[in-house]
Amino acid sequence: MMGLEKFAAANGLLVGFLFVGLLMMLAYWIARHLARGLLHGSAIAIALGLLLAWVAGEQTGGNKGVADWPLLAGVGVLGGSMFRDFAIVATAFGVRLSDLRSAGWVAALSIPLGVVLSFLCGAVVAYGFGLRDPVAITTIGAGAATYIVGPVTGASLGAASDIISLSIAAGLVKAVLVMIATPLVAKRIGLDNPASAMVYGGLMGTNSGVTGGLAATDPKLVPYGAMTATFYTGLGCLMGPSVLFLAVKALLGPA
Repeated sequence: MMGLEKFAAANGLLVGFLFVGLLMMLAYWIARHLARGLLHGSAIAIALGLLLAWVAGEQTGGNKGVADWPLLAGVGVLGGSMFRDFAIVATAFGVRLSDLRSAGWVAALSIPLGVVLSFLCGAVVAYGFGLRDPVAITTIGAGAATYIVGPVTGASLGAASDIISLSIAAGLVKAVLVMIATPLVAKRIGLDNPASAMVYGGLMGTNSGVTGGLAATDPKLVPYGAMTATFYTGLGCLMGPSVLFLAVKALLGPA
């Protein structure tokens, strides 16, 4: 075992790729032979990854998921912000300008509409649980937009750390739900072309959720959904601590 850990320490990223590849193989085998096509392999892989992260946290007392196991420490690099941002930027190279133009104002309108709708859902839930502080409500509402918008908004407004943590949790739950639900509802909502993918990305906004869900639906749609989802995140970071906070403060008054 010490030999394996030493090898993993020297080749952490390679072990991370191997682990993810084996997990994906298992997930797609389950989807094909046990789920009989009712669940997509990527959705099962996400669920397995979350389960393993919970087991690792319980066993080690850490907070980095499977990366807390020394043998899988390289997964922390593979799943870090550098590779995430590289993947997001790389997806843009798969976009055709003609498809972008064909979506027109509908795709553009979906971005602010998606930010406001997600924010309203989070703010209403926060209010329903008894929060009356405009800063706290705005931070959690922004977290319902994405787990990036939440902490950016909270830090800008001086929100407490526990409120910022709740906003991140709200965004993570949304991302996972979008990943799992997208391939299940794609046919019913006509999510089968670049224009609809851009509108979907603009409405859902969570970049990881949209890209993961579209990858399970049709990999060719990923660049289009990622494009508007990225703009969604940027717009959310601008609107959260400014327009949306002022709107909440005007409705509720000072804390």
